[in-house]
Amino acid sequence: MTKPTLAIYGIKDRNSGKYPFFVHDHNLCLMQDGKIIQYLQLERYTRRKYDNRLDLFIEELIDNKTIALPDDFDLVCVNDYTGNAFISQNGRLHFEANHQKNLATQLIPARAYYNDAEGLNGKDLKAYCCPHELAHIFSCTPFYGNFNENSLLVSFDGASSLGNYSTFIYRNGKLSLIENNWTDLGFASKFFNDNKLSFSMLGAKAYEHCSVPGKLMGFASWGNYNAEIEKWLIENSYFNGLNNYDEEIIIKKIKLRFGNVADKFDTHNPFLQDCAATLQKIFENTVLKKLETLQQKFHCDYLYYGGGCALNIVTNSKIIESGLFKGVFIAPCCNDSGLSIGAAALLETEKGNKIQVHNPYLCNVRLLGTDYDVNDSEIEATAKMLMDNKTVGICNGISEAGPRALGNRSLVALADSRELSQKISMEVKKREWYRPVAPIMLLENAKLVTDQSITELSRFMLQDFSIKKEYHEKLAGVVHANNTARIQTISNETDNPFMFRLLTYLHEKYGVLALINTSFNAQGEPIVLTKEQAYSSAQHMNLDGIVINGKMEVLK
Repeated sequence: MTKPTLAIYGIKDRNSGKYPFFVHDHNLCLMQDGKIIQYLQLERYTRRKYDNRLDLFIEELIDNKTIALPDDFDLVCVNDYTGNAFISQNGRLHFEANHQKNLATQLIPARAYYNDAEGLNGKDLKAYCCPHELAHIFSCTPFYGNFNENSLLVSFDGASSLGNYSTFIYRNGKLSLIENNWTDLGFASKFFNDNKLSFSMLGAKAYEHCSVPGKLMGFASWGNYNAEIEKWLIENSYFNGLNNYDEEIIIKKIKLRFGNVADKFDTHNPFLQDCAATLQKIFENTVLKKLETLQQKFHCDYLYYGGGCALNIVTNSKIIESGLFKGVFIAPCCNDSGLSIGAAALLETEKGNKIQVHNPYLCNVRLLGTDYDVNDSEIEATAKMLMDNKTVGICNGISEAGPRALGNRSLVALADSRELSQKISMEVKKREWYRPVAPIMLLENAKLVTDQSITELSRFMLQDFSIKKEYHEKLAGVVHANNTARIQTISNETDNPFMFRLLTYLHEKYGVLALINTSFNAQGEPIVLTKEQAYSSAQHMNLDGIVINGKMEVLK
């Protein structure tokens, strides 16, 4: 048995405002012999969305044994472009690493020490700094296993440590850096986190940049690509930079080029919808062109893709459809929420440990009694509520890693009603009208209703599918404006025992193809973690029922 690995992503933000700005989604992971023992997204513990204050809570987590930290452990901390240090509130856990001028292909030795609560047992730790880019890439391995031979490894994020884009190749058991920079793809990532036109179209404030990517992707589906809009965007540097443009000036530029198509920013405006669709299309084409160029030169068999940009499911589907790779692998926590997982996996790999393959249900801190039996009577009771057009919250076992609910912390309802879908999205969750909700379905049903190849990415809701016309009405609540759906597939009971049994029962008894699956959280909240949080959010959202560890309870 090797020493456990404690991995932390806790870089301090450059400001201390109400909302995360440069840094977000702090998390930690405890791993031993290639297996994740504990993992926590800080927001699930503090109930502050995208929380970036791990320095304030790490000592508390250790002292009250919420984190089962052993007496001796190795420490690895993830850096980013804002810095390389982590110091807990009272300085008891202190980590420092030298500034790196070049992107490394392995962990970098660092300095760290830890004092216990009494300050009597201070000791130096064996410590390492993990480049942000490597952490994103290695976050794939706990879900798919060690990298396949002859693989292209790409990190594409809003910002990392020495760029926002980097590429590595894995051959003969070794990692080689190909390129990293801010320029090749940086302009395209800005569409989603630093673009005045995007933010203005969505009515988003600067501090809401963490939520804009998902909103813009959903909004773009209502419009169509327009070549003239693309030319106009290029002429105006895509309106990248929140402080570089004024909303009134953008409206004037629209009128000057296209006439009176928009006199204000309104999400119902067809021209603005086409602007969003064009930005999305440029993003897709930019990523595909880069991958095609790399493939022409290096001829890799597989792609491992990490970073926040890998959450753009439309682009993911285009990559799969391109046929450039035999397989495409993306972690469910491919954004910053999975950085500690990636860093832990890298250190465990360097120790010589084989990384075990995990399911996505890893966020286990503060959870007691997560084992439960799936009972037929509870499945039938849940199904009956759903068939009565009720909305049910699911809080089973361990919570999902990453930003998307995958059946253990989900709101579910029948997927055949636009009215029910809109009620859940707009009334229950207070989301914008243009944002879709996703379906969860058995793999065999997904094959039935789509025309596309269904890959492992669908297990994590990371692939987009065109829905056959004959199934549009049966899936009316989850088919988006462009006739696509972001399906999560369940292939067997091992994937998720309760959801597999529920979906199987609904299909066999009632012919139900899918359920709406959206995250179990009220507006402005993170996804629920504990059963107490689940009850509180369920009451706040006025849900009809709730399932806690396999047991159905009617709430109204």
